[in-house]
Amino acid sequence: MREKVLTVAQLTPILERARADRKRIVFTNGCFDLMHVGHVRYLQQAKTLGDLLVVGVNSDDSVRSLNKGPDRPVVPDVQRAEVLAALECVDYVVIFSEPDPRRVIADVQPDVLVKGGDWSIDRIVGREIVEAGGGIVKTIPLVPDVSTTALLRRIRSTAA
Repeated sequence: MREKVLTVAQLTPILERARADRKRIVFTNGCFDLMHVGHVRYLQQAKTLGDLLVVGVNSDDSVRSLNKGPDRPVVPDVQRAEVLAALECVDYVVIFSEPDPRRVIADVQPDVLVKGGDWSIDRIVGREIVEAGGGIVKTIPLVPDVSTTALLRRIRSTAA
């Protein structure tokens, strides 16, 4: 699975070949801390929108900059990336250290940018980059009542 976790520099020639073969590249990103069924269903649906699914994962420092809580991320970035890479629907994973994915989106130049349904299209970071390149931006509905935050709340309540 680790061969699916790449740097942008390693990923670039792979994506160039895919484009030459007219493959549709889908990109999504997130923290993916404490993987759950909502993540899996979301990624499976994202994969149906193209031929290659590239997932950007926030580095540990990036997650901390998002103020998700003092104990986040729970799982280190290298492990989160490896778990994502183990999913059949995920073709490649790249870890990014910035607070938002603009740079990696500009580097990947996906045909389709996907986010969860909790994002409105006009607020999706990188939308303007993808649309300027002729790509499209889509949202996928979330699984109701399933989130890392809810999972952590449940763990904490049973640990008390």
